[in-house]
This record gives sequence, C-alpha cells and structure tokens, in this order.
Amino acid sequence: MTATTANDPLFAPLQAGELSLPNRVVLAPLTRSRAAQPGNVPTSLNAEYYAQRASAGLIVSEATNISQVAMGYALTPGIYTDEQVAGWRLVTEAVHAAGGQIVLQLWHCGRMSHESLHPGIAPMAPSAVHCEGCQVFYVDDAGNGGLRAVSPPKAMTKADIDATIADYVTATGNAVAAGFDGVELHSANGYLLHEFLASNTNQRGDEYGGSVQNRARLLFEVMDAILGEVPAGRVGVRVSPLFHRNGIDDANPAETFGYVSERLGRLGIAYLHVADTDVMAGAAPQMDAMLSFTREKFDGVVMLNGAYTPERARAAVANGDGDCVAFGRLYLANPDLPERISQNGPYNEPNPATFYGGGAEGYTDYPILGG
Repeated sequence: MTATTANDPLFAPLQAGELSLPNRVVLAPLTRSRAAQPGNVPTSLNAEYYAQRASAGLIVSEATNISQVAMGYALTPGIYTDEQVAGWRLVTEAVHAAGGQIVLQLWHCGRMSHESLHPGIAPMAPSAVHCEGCQVFYVDDAGNGGLRAVSPPKAMTKADIDATIADYVTATGNAVAAGFDGVELHSANGYLLHEFLASNTNQRGDEYGGSVQNRARLLFEVMDAILGEVPAGRVGVRVSPLFHRNGIDDANPAETFGYVSERLGRLGIAYLHVADTDVMAGAAPQMDAMLSFTREKFDGVVMLNGAYTPERARAAVANGDGDCVAFGRLYLANPDLPERISQNGPYNEPNPATFYGGGAEGYTDYPILGG
C-alpha cells in the first residue's frame, strides 16, 4: 500500500465471506457481447480483457447464461457446455495469473428474450405477461447486429421451474470446474428471478405467486440448490430494488427487498450487490432509498453499483453506506482503474460505439497509465 492509498477507504482490505478483497474497487458485471460463435464460448480475447482488470478487489464476470433457453441477447457467453467451461477456464487462469479473483454471474433472462435465440421454445416467465416495448440485442444471419422486440413469454410450469433450478445447479458446478472463485446470482434488472419477485410481472396463483414470501420462493429455492455446489461465503446476490425498466413495476419494493435482504443475510452469503441501474438511463440516484430497506436488513457485506465516481464511492464507503463499490463504464475504459483512482486520474473516456460486439477495439485496447 502506498502513502497515497494508506488512508483511502477504497484501498482498505475487505473480507466478504470467504473472499478476501485486497481493495474495495470491484469490476461490475458488464455485457460486452464478444463470445465466440458458434456456441457462445469465451476466448483468449476475453481472457486478456479480464486479466487486464485483475487489480480489482474482485471481478464480477459479465452475465452468463445458465442454459440455452436462459439466453436473451446475442453473443453472450454461457456456462452449460464443455466448450464454454473450457473457454471460461482460460479467463480464470489468466485472472489468477495476474493476481486477481473473479466470480461468475449466473443469468437467466426470463421474458427478456427472443425465440430465435432458442428456436421452438418461447421465453420463460413467471406469468404470460408480455413486455410491451422491450427489446433485446440480436445478430442476423448476415452478422448484422441490432435490436428487436422481445417474444411473448410462456408462463412456467412447475416442471419448468424444477428444470430451471437444475440448470442453476449445473451452471454453478460448471463455474467451480472452470476455476471461478465464486458465483453471483443475478436477481436484478428485470430478468427471470426479478420477474418472480415483482408483483406486476408475477401474477401466479400457486405457491410461487401472491405474497412476497411466495414471489421470493424461486430465488430461495435456487439459493438452497446452488449452496450444495459452492459455500455460501463464495456467493453474492445482485438486486435492483428500484429498477423501473424492462417492464418492472413492483407495488412495494421496500417490502419485497426488505424481506429478500433479511433472508439472504441469514444465509451467510459473501455479499449483497445493490444496483441503482436506472441512473444509467438518466434517472436521479436512488441508492439512499434502496439502502433503507436492504443494508438495514442485511447482515453482511454490501456492494454498491450505480454510476459512481471515485469521489462518491470513497465517500460512500467512508460513511458506511456500502463496503465496496462496483464500477462499470469507468472500469471498462480504464483497465488499471485502482491505480488511476489512487492517483486521482486521469481517466480514459469510454466509447459507447464499442460497448457491444466487435473485437479488440474498445475492449482490450484502452491504454494504461504510462502505456
């Protein structure tokens, strides 16, 4: 630790369950749509990208599909085939060789999907409630990318639910086999687990719908199942309680996520990842409100995410709002972000034109300090 970072709260070590973070600067999960085709397989280019960012206290991988039917966006990686596991092993070995640690974010897109990504199978959802106006990224046969409207979803049967839980278990076991240091369960941003939690997208009349306890049932059945594959101290959960895109409009997010946070705290997980993702679309920050019913209910480490600047992140950790901060676009453009924060910049500007798809440009070619 240098004199510059000695008194900086972002550079104090942090114990998150079984994960020992050397600093509190985290790489947020960032979809980059650069998995190799066919098969949505990570490659050496992905390994280079993550290894460049290994000075993070922790890397959270891009959202990764637990099955074919879980997929909602083109060119995104999976963790359900041998080839994908081998591809991810390239990534974890590169990150570990560079001195970092990385967890895999487990993803099921639910109704935020298009049937062309899993032909003959409609997107899965708690209820057959179509997300009007929602779009997902796709690539046509000529290789051209764009947005298309999501397909109408099918309401999941109990057999579908059981199969999905089994897919989470398989994906978690595969993540361990690929060398990840843990997993993060994606229960945010209007995807499947969030759709079950939200009262407007979950209109079921069985044990998975109605009360907050029922709407949270799938989340905790998944948690119980994956904890058979990996210790609780190596599991994080991402939530976005005040997310209002992708058709999400929960009637009482304080009740929903207060209940979820309290129960997750009893499981002894590594961390709760609280995301204020609406801020990326220009909304005013809502983190203070979210922390009133997440951090106050959760007994454990809290990771913050939501367009944080280094200055705001430093203040948030210093005053106890959160224990670490996940940076997205800033880390995307600055592979040596911890070093830059320690020196108060300067910072590369991210190029939105290269966020999704493509190759090395805007992915592994951002310069480091002195580079």
